[in-house]
Amino acid sequence: MKILAINASPRGKKSNTLRLVEAALTGAADAGADTEFLDLCESDIGYCTACGICYQTGECPIQDDYAGILSKMQAADGLIIGTPVYINAVTAQLKTLLDRMADVIHCQAFAGKYGIVVTTGGGGGTDEVIAYLGNTLQVLGADMCGGVGAVMAEGSERFEQRISEAEKTGELLVHAIRNKTPYPEQEVFHAEMRKHMSALVSANRETMQHEYEYLKNRGWIE
Repeated sequence: MKILAINASPRGKKSNTLRLVEAALTGAADAGADTEFLDLCESDIGYCTACGICYQTGECPIQDDYAGILSKMQAADGLIIGTPVYINAVTAQLKTLLDRMADVIHCQAFAGKYGIVVTTGGGGGTDEVIAYLGNTLQVLGADMCGGVGAVMAEGSERFEQRISEAEKTGELLVHAIRNKTPYPEQEVFHAEMRKHMSALVSANRETMQHEYEYLKNRGWIE
């Protein structure tokens, strides 16, 4: 089992988010998973230009680190996504990565994967970011199975508690993958996404050739 953790904090080793990510990775490793860590802010990722070429070919024409990161995400059974809160949202680096993933969304290519979210905020906003990234995981096709948010204004003792929670959530991620834990409400969401994306791609099959063939091979389009 492979777990990939992505830290989207630009603060490097000084990052409080990093501490939560590392705790979640420790929990996953202790539960028996093979783990990998990626510092997103060390990567070169350009903005999506909405060219639509990925719809046609399955590949983005922009020459940067995106393809390699996507390959790592596709190879993982589970994802740990960490980000600090920047004005009630994720960092620009993480949003730039996510905006490049329209092809993944149309294909629901992360179906069968599981993910968790960890986040830190100076004075709040962690609940909003957990909800946003949890929904993002589902939109990509994955199941969201936990989130931990640490508000730094609550003090160091509370932060240490959140680190412990992150470790337990990393363990939970592994157990969910191993047991193929069902989340009924998310299954309903995924069914609706499959329906909508299949209809979208079918209606635009001339400009979404790659996605049309991908969904047809999965049996979602007759």
